[in-house]
Formats: sequence, C-alpha cells, structure tokens
Amino acid sequence: MDKKTSVLEAALRLFVEFGFHNTPTSKIAKEAGISSGTLFYFFPTKDDLVVALYLDIKGKLGCEITESISLENSFKEILKKYYIATLNWATEHKSEFKFMEQFNSSPYLKKIAEEEVQKYVKPLKGLLQNAIDEGVLKNMNLEIIFTLISGHTFSINQYLLSNELSENKRNEVINETFELIWHMIAVV
Repeated sequence: MDKKTSVLEAALRLFVEFGFHNTPTSKIAKEAGISSGTLFYFFPTKDDLVVALYLDIKGKLGCEITESISLENSFKEILKKYYIATLNWATEHKSEFKFMEQFNSSPYLKKIAEEEVQKYVKPLKGLLQNAIDEGVLKNMNLEIIFTLISGHTFSINQYLLSNELSENKRNEVINETFELIWHMIAVV
C-alpha cells in the first residue's frame, strides 16, 4: 500500500473514532506509519486531507453504483439497483458511511466546489430528469424528487445500521421501502 493510501485509511479510522477536530495530523501520521512532513507533502493542510478523503470515498461509491446499474434497462430497475447498491455499500463500508455523515453535517462540505458535488449527483439527476420527461415519474421539480430519494435512502440506511436484522429481513425492508419511494414519485 502506498503512503498516500495509508494516510487516507488512517485518517478515516481516526476521524470516525475521534471526529475531525479531535484528530491532530500528528496522530494521523503516526497511525499511517509516516512522518508529519510526508503527510503534509500529500495534503498541505488538514482541511485538504478531510476533503480528499471525502472525494475518494464518493468516487469509490460512485463507481460501485455505476457498475451495479449498468445492465438494467427499465428506469424502475435502474433506480432500484441504485437504491440497493447504495444501502449495501453503506452496510459493507460502515466507517466510510459514518465519515460521510460527519462530513455532510460539517463546515467542510462548503469547501467542496459546487462543480465537484454536481459531478457525483449529475448522473442520477440526469436519469431522473429523463424519467420525468418520459412520464415515468411525476412531473415534479427535479430537486424535490432527488431530495426525497436521497433523504429516504439515508434514513433507511441509518435504520438498517442501527438494527440487527437477518439477511432475509434486511432484504425485505429494502424491497418494501423501495416500493414506498417508487409509489411516491412514479406515475401509476
């Protein structure tokens, strides 16, 4: 594993455990097995490190979701695969999800350029807009539909993470809650 990856992994563990403000860069460097100077070579400031970790995680999540929906044809199946892939990713990457929670409710979110944020949401928004245009989804404001889906997915993920469910029960919850959101936004 290269040094930059070691820093990102150490930062993830420590930020999730201690928070952004209670994790000094010296502790991250020590956890990564490198000097502080090496850490600052890759990330000149702690803010740069926090933002880089966020973008790294968002990129990995995006790749996983894109891969999961690539073989689907109907919009409903694409959206369902997107929903399931997001929930499965969060379950399999609990630390990354907790970091994203922290990040999204912190001042660091404002340090990300709007273009960078849009890069990750643009594909889904494009699919949603096409579905609205084709009459598959209700003729509602795109941002409202996007917010409904995002908020619903986030909340269901929190529910799944805070409850010990069997795999069958977990899949049942995912399928039932997808149908709820689908009936809320789809033209039926």
